[in-house]
Amino acid sequence: MNRTIVNPIIKDEITFTQTASGTNGRTTCLLVKLMPGGGTPMHYHKNFEECFIVLDGELTLELKDSKIILLPGQEYTVSKREPHRFANESDREVNFTTIIRPASQGFEDALCILYGLARDQRTNDKGIPVNMLELSAVSSMSDMHQVGLPFFVKPLIALFATVAKITGVNKKLRAKYCNYSGL
Repeated sequence: MNRTIVNPIIKDEITFTQTASGTNGRTTCLLVKLMPGGGTPMHYHKNFEECFIVLDGELTLELKDSKIILLPGQEYTVSKREPHRFANESDREVNFTTIIRPASQGFEDALCILYGLARDQRTNDKGIPVNMLELSAVSSMSDMHQVGLPFFVKPLIALFATVAKITGVNKKLRAKYCNYSGL
């Protein structure tokens, strides 16, 4: 059964078509509808690669030293630890598939939590959680490492993520926003 989540802040939509639990940890597959102006900051993942396949519209992928515009039928795979960001720089929505290998339950949970927090108005106008414990918990579980942060920020996020885990924030967020029966 597919599950769709919507972020009312950045106005995009994600449908989980394959999940970690459904593929025995092999693949997470997402169908993404991204509105004009939407996208992510420059980041990398330590534990999985990410393949982008455009279905309709155009998707801009920014890599360390280049920018690629993917059109329908085109794809690009971002390797582990490769800095990248994606964005919709066009004036119409883009629909694309993202395939994550190996699957990441933490990444799936982080998306559900982020979109739920946005729906509950617990994020800023860019969809970033305003509570530092929640932000750190989501950052840690997602394996999304932002590029260009000041050197002292990463240890702070790690510290807050540990506090969030010890105090049960992670568990509460997963209980509220992650519906495993629907994935």
